Amino acid sequence: MFVGALELDILLGDVGSLKQKRSVVRPLVADLRRKFEVAVAEAGHLDLYRRALVGVSCVAADAGHVRDVLDRCERFVAERPEVELLSARRRMLGPEDD
Repeated sequence: MFVGALELDILLGDVGSLKQKRSVVRPLVADLRRKFEVAVAEAGHLDLYRRALVGVSCVAADAGHVRDVLDRCERFVAERPEVELLSARRRMLGPEDD
């Protein structure tokens, strides 16, 4: 079993309140969950209007499949016009990891 985690640091566009932030982040999280069948959550920068930290995780029997899914999730977010992807960090855990 392989587990992959992707941490996406996102800069939001013209957002001036936490309510407006939610109106951008919630659809993004829902789209990732629905399109790629991954676990997704807003995991950081909760008190900042224009920043969001989104965590994505995937579990599969094949490491290549996990990498492919996380690659597609990263590209999906990077291509969204309403956000700017500042950074993406990835971690993989496999059978040899404790």
